[in-house]
Amino acid sequence: MSKAYVVVSLCIFRFWENEPIKMRINLVFMLVITFSLNIYGNENTETDWEFPKDFIIGAATASYQIEGAWNSSGKGESVWDWFTHNRPNLIKDGTNGDVACDSFDKYKEDVSILKNIGFDFYRFSISWTRIFPTGFPNKISSEGIEYYKNLIDELRAKGLEPFVTIYHWDHPAVLEKLGGWTNELMVDWFASYARVVIQELGPKVKFFATLNEPMVFCPEGYGGLTKAPGLNLNLYAEYICMHNVLKAHAKVYHMYNDEFRQIQNGKIGIVNPCQYYYSKNETDTQTRDIAFDYSCGWASHPIFSKDGDYPPIMRQRIDENSKIQGWPTSRLPRFTQDEIKYIRGSSDFFGLNHYTSFVAIPQIKKEGSVWFNDAGYYKTFNPKWPGAASSWLKVVPEGFRHMLNKIKKEYQNPIVYVTENGYSDRDGLNDYGRMNYYYSYIKQMLLAIKDGCNVKGYAFWSLLDNFEWEKGYTERFGIIHVDFKDPKRKRSYKNSAKWFQNVLRIRKLLPINETYCNNV
Repeated sequence: MSKAYVVVSLCIFRFWENEPIKMRINLVFMLVITFSLNIYGNENTETDWEFPKDFIIGAATASYQIEGAWNSSGKGESVWDWFTHNRPNLIKDGTNGDVACDSFDKYKEDVSILKNIGFDFYRFSISWTRIFPTGFPNKISSEGIEYYKNLIDELRAKGLEPFVTIYHWDHPAVLEKLGGWTNELMVDWFASYARVVIQELGPKVKFFATLNEPMVFCPEGYGGLTKAPGLNLNLYAEYICMHNVLKAHAKVYHMYNDEFRQIQNGKIGIVNPCQYYYSKNETDTQTRDIAFDYSCGWASHPIFSKDGDYPPIMRQRIDENSKIQGWPTSRLPRFTQDEIKYIRGSSDFFGLNHYTSFVAIPQIKKEGSVWFNDAGYYKTFNPKWPGAASSWLKVVPEGFRHMLNKIKKEYQNPIVYVTENGYSDRDGLNDYGRMNYYYSYIKQMLLAIKDGCNVKGYAFWSLLDNFEWEKGYTERFGIIHVDFKDPKRKRSYKNSAKWFQNVLRIRKLLPINETYCNNV
């Protein structure tokens, strides 16, 4: 039995008598998670888990989820402002990001927290409508630009590197009325916005990410109801969305390359979510590779592969389905040869968001029938995997190492920055499940680095408890607790924040220690 399991057990029993029944249930849940992680976390006896000397560690957030101030300082309406105000029934608790963590007003406190814990960088995103209140460059908000300049200056004054995401899902609502990411004009609209961001903020920013997780907001926002704008045009709109996203990303990359790189000397890339897939049958290697292509590969293959374009399996199966369904052309749009060349290689790094793993189960295609869900498989979980508060998030540390090695193999070992990795719970400061999650996942990342994976940085999600999209405030990912009932949005350190503080102090992965039970 591991030391971590014994320590967490002691912590739980120390506070058992003073806790109400609800908290006792949570404490037992933490004990189960810790025990499960030690069974399935591939824990071994090695104790030297130092981070590489040039490795950077940070925290991540997103503008709509933390800033608040939704209509102050001249800010325009974003698609998420519209979505939460007009369709609150699609948010689990009916809430919104109008105030959220109030980081717009409390950014200095947040930067002080980052500095106190000891992070190297802070990944945050820019609110498009805080810069372009009308959605277009006919009106540029000097007040909005000044806010982000002040945030960047505060970070750099405290020795933290800003890592700026230009777009994290909150485009102007007026652009959505014109079709949003299903309108090819969005390529130019996004480039106009990105130009101002890079021009104004770039002199003090060394890392830019163009867009965050198109494989989430395209299928869930345009093909489903769970993300804004909630069009629910399944297996059609999401393909158009991704097609335009990839062209928009490439345009901004080449703009940076041609106009800004020599002066600013930074890096620019894209952030893709890649969760690992296991096959139900260990001898079935094909299904997990197909699942990789349809998920991670959908946006990654056109940029990072040798040949570019969409994965061949996607082209084959979607073309076949479209023909059987009577479409005159494929529902998966086609790039021209010039566009394939233009998009291929358009990233200085692979921004990786990784949380969990799935099991891919193939569906038999009968003669003359369509491929199930265009892909020919469905995803599920191994029932042995422990879970978090989010129903989709199972704790599978080895999947992280497998995914990093898969990226290494498929895309010629690109530079990788892990831009998100995190664990959800319900509430409270005693987040031992989160600490154990981070310990086991970071260990697997360090093993992947020993495998030769070119991982240069790691950011966890998230610095703060925040508005978790369609889940509202019912699920918490922060290492800093935010009291959303307090008008001042009081911040409190969770035990995971204290653990990270010690990890960063000696730059080595530390086992969970009894000292983190203090001040519970």
